[in-house]
Amino acid sequence: MRAFNPRNTARARQLRRAATPAERVMWRRLSRSQLGVKFARQMPVGPYFADFLCRELKLVIELDGHSHDCRPEQDSARDRWMREDGYRVLRFTNAEVFGNLEGVLASIMAVVREMSALGSPPRCD
Repeated sequence: MRAFNPRNTARARQLRRAATPAERVMWRRLSRSQLGVKFARQMPVGPYFADFLCRELKLVIELDGHSHDCRPEQDSARDRWMREDGYRVLRFTNAEVFGNLEGVLASIMAVVREMSALGSPPRCD
């Protein structure tokens, strides 16, 4: 377990207000437990902010736009940190969200089912 850092809710709020178009599209499909588990957006996870987080399953969904093309080392370090802390990270490009949203959601659902089967069934809050 890592040292506790207080949540930076002001930064999280700022990130939610500045959501990208792809994040807004994805949020419309992840909100209100539509996939059977509860997701929150722009949630602090250690020193990072997850685009979407299912706390119960420790599942992080990241959407990568053009800014991520220039920083693969940072994304790799971030994913490594999250994995070491017990999170599973799924990454999708903005192009995938716009071009194949149903496929992206099916991929997420497959992982949700897999992770739910390994532990207790997810709550639907």
